[in-house]
Amino acid sequence: MKEKIIKRVEEIQEDIKNSMKKFISINSVNPRSGGPGEKEMAEWLQSLIKDWGFDSIERYDAKDDIVPYGFRPNIVARYNGTVGKRTIWIITHMDKVPAGDLSLWENDPFTPVEKDGKIYGRGAEDNGSSLIASLYGLKTIMDLGIRPKDNIALAFVSDEETGSDYGIKYLVKQNLFSKNDLFIVPDSGEPDGSFIEIAEKSILWFKVIVSGKQAHASRPDIAKNAHRYGAKFLTILDEYLNSNYNEEDLLFDYPKSSFEPTKKESNVENVNTIPGTDIFYFDCRILPQYNLEEIFKNIVSLGEKFEKENGVKIQIEKLQFEQAAPPTDKNSEIVVKLINAIKEMRNITPRVGGIGGGTCAAILRNEGLPAAVWATIDETAHQPNEYVVIKNLIEDTKVYAYLIANS
Repeated sequence: MKEKIIKRVEEIQEDIKNSMKKFISINSVNPRSGGPGEKEMAEWLQSLIKDWGFDSIERYDAKDDIVPYGFRPNIVARYNGTVGKRTIWIITHMDKVPAGDLSLWENDPFTPVEKDGKIYGRGAEDNGSSLIASLYGLKTIMDLGIRPKDNIALAFVSDEETGSDYGIKYLVKQNLFSKNDLFIVPDSGEPDGSFIEIAEKSILWFKVIVSGKQAHASRPDIAKNAHRYGAKFLTILDEYLNSNYNEEDLLFDYPKSSFEPTKKESNVENVNTIPGTDIFYFDCRILPQYNLEEIFKNIVSLGEKFEKENGVKIQIEKLQFEQAAPPTDKNSEIVVKLINAIKEMRNITPRVGGIGGGTCAAILRNEGLPAAVWATIDETAHQPNEYVVIKNLIEDTKVYAYLIANS
């Protein structure tokens, strides 16, 4: 079996590479990050796999008026098992983050470039390499005429990059998943493939709007410089959060909570105007033992105190709010299956642990569903010149094929 899988994957590796390049070439940037969404990607995937031998290919379109076509597509492709009492799910996402500063890219982000054993382009690692590897892992088993005992389902979801309301959360609401099912979410890992994620931190994204009074830069006496007060309040938040929530948990590769000021919106267009509004954002990845509602309540209280002391208005808005679920048991069946497949096909004994989040696995765990996260990646996601190592793409395909065949 092992030799047959290796041989077949190597026979189709040009198809794997070509599909990887096609994935990169499609701009499926999440519409809440200014992109066109996943429609073109979904249509290409359906066209690609329609004659492969799946027992069913279904679309679950989540209504969303932010895109002109009015929906966010999700695809579920099923390959039935000989016994079929449960389903092993492999869940990957079709949306991408924006390219960012184009001057930092060596090539156009949506024009795939193969160079030095890598394929470069936006979405190569997040989440294209795992989508393609799992897809062709199952195709390998189909080509070999193998039917596993368990049903196998591939879910290609939308909206992972901005909260998953129109992706995996929507599929959960469709009652597709059973408590007996097992789940793999290949959306995090390490360069040598030696890490399986079983836990994620809670996620809190919030937006702060500081309102003062705009005026000519020569008249600070009649202004309230929102930029200055915004900087002061940002510093207060930063110091408060990092000093008050500083426990460590060695299950996680970064063992502490993180509270990072990230995005900053523009205020005024000209140098000689004192801004009346300042807007900034925090991305917080918080250890599961902390209660997000309590933290957010304390953030709001800080804002109210700052308002009274400085005569400005502070608005604080939740953008993403996910309290972490309990970890997947390190001895759960899906973790053991994944460990065995990696050992057999990669000659690696992986360790298990936690990450900052967030993947679709966190949402599944909140539903009491056992999920393991694994991939071989160099952690170039969200960076300029994102890439996938071709060898890793092929070797991960073999792991998925072996796991499916032995399910």
